[in-house]
Amino acid sequence: MSRYTNLFANLKAKNEGAFVPFMTVGDPDVDTSFKVLSALIEGGADALELGIAFSDPGADGPVIQRSDKRALNAGADTAKSFAVIKKVRDAYPDTPIGLLMYVNLVFAPGIDNFFKMCKESGVDSVLIPDVPIQMMNVQSEWKDAANKYGIDLVLIAPPNADDETLDAIAKTCQGYIYLLSRKGVTGTDKTAGMPISHVINELKKKTDIPALLGFGISKPEQVHQAIADGADGAISGSAIVEILEKNLDNTDVMCQELKNYVSAMKAATKKD
Repeated sequence: MSRYTNLFANLKAKNEGAFVPFMTVGDPDVDTSFKVLSALIEGGADALELGIAFSDPGADGPVIQRSDKRALNAGADTAKSFAVIKKVRDAYPDTPIGLLMYVNLVFAPGIDNFFKMCKESGVDSVLIPDVPIQMMNVQSEWKDAANKYGIDLVLIAPPNADDETLDAIAKTCQGYIYLLSRKGVTGTDKTAGMPISHVINELKKKTDIPALLGFGISKPEQVHQAIADGADGAISGSAIVEILEKNLDNTDVMCQELKNYVSAMKAATKKD
């Protein structure tokens, strides 16, 4: 069984949803990044969704754009990021780790080599938002490489997805489905758009793959509402990065505040 399968089975038994924080690997620097990721897990994160710093993160708002810039300025690159991820994997062998990253970073080493690096570092899933769903189908080189190395391909379900799109997601997606709460870019300045229950209901008719709600999730009550609407959990990125950004001069305070925040968000995943 995969780490995701085990995770969601255990959460179901406890009547809980998942809370998954996002963070750019290498922010604020490569060495501190491991401490940050450890704090997220120790605070109660069920899984991690990680970004590899990119010079043009077009799907992200200013908070995560600054995160990418800090990581790049501190010398983070793909190889160093995978080294940090391997360190996290060794320290936390049961925690699912997913990547959310841009296609240029996959093309640079080549698709096969990239998924090989994922396998070697302990990555469980990959989500590439700037690759169309149609290119990720069951007969694509993306799917072939992912299957070769045992990596789940995660796909995005937009809030206005039509039936054909949902069919394609249900047929191809693995691990979990990233359900967007709204259109646009990431950021806490634009709150999650509700409701999303109609999309979740349609997905559940087509697949038993869990769906996690992201974009604009920053408060425990939003996590609670997402799960009440049928999502299997929630993902928060910009709110996490803002805590890091506010404490760049004190790593200990940064890590403690991240733990406290994750703990509060995780508590909101308990179902009524």
